[in-house]
Amino acid sequence: MSHVICYSLFKLLHPFSQIISRVIDHLYSLIVTSSLRHIGKNSFIRYKMRLLKGARYITVGHNSHFGVQAELTAWDTFGDDRFTPSIEIGDNVSIGSYCHITAINRIVIGNGVLTGRWVTITDNSHGETDKETLDVLPVKRPLKSKGPVIIEDNVWIGDKATILPGVTIGRGSVIGANAVVSKDVPSYSIAVGNPIRIINNHTV
Repeated sequence: MSHVICYSLFKLLHPFSQIISRVIDHLYSLIVTSSLRHIGKNSFIRYKMRLLKGARYITVGHNSHFGVQAELTAWDTFGDDRFTPSIEIGDNVSIGSYCHITAINRIVIGNGVLTGRWVTITDNSHGETDKETLDVLPVKRPLKSKGPVIIEDNVWIGDKATILPGVTIGRGSVIGANAVVSKDVPSYSIAVGNPIRIINNHTV
C-alpha cells in the first residue's frame, strides 16, 4: 500500500519538480554564460555544467545546448607556459552530459554537431613521452598540442568517444561509441574503434 501512496505523491509532485528544475537551469545558465566571450540566442547550459577555466576564450552560437556536468576548459597559462586558446562552438550544437572539452590551442565544433555522453575533445596532452618527462608527476608535466581539433558541421559523436589533438572530422561523419580519433576522418564517413578505422565513406 505504501508504494501506491508514494507513486501517487510522485505523480502529483512531478510537474512541480520539473518546473523547479527548469527555473534552476535557466538561472544557472544566465550566470555561467555571462562569463563567456559570446553566446548566441536560445543557447542553454544545464545546471552543474562547469566552465573550469578560460570562459572568455569560449564562443557559442545560437540554439546550442550543454548537458549536466559537462566541463569546458581553455588554458591560457599552465606552469610557466602561456597559451592563446580558443573554443568555438557553432549553432544548433548539442553537447551531452559529462563531456569534457579542453583547449590550449583551438577547438572548432561546427553547426549541428551532436555528441553522446562522456565524450572527450582535447587539443592537448601532458608532455612528451621521453624518459625525462615521464619522471615528472603527470599533473606537473607541461601541456603540449599537436594541433587544433576541427569538427565540421553535422557530425555525430557517440558515447565515450575521445577526439585527440590535431585531427579534423569531416562534415556529416559519424563517430562510433568508445572510438579514439587519432587521425583525420573524411567527410560523410562512419568511423569506429581504437585506433579509429573507417568502415564506410559515402564520398567514394
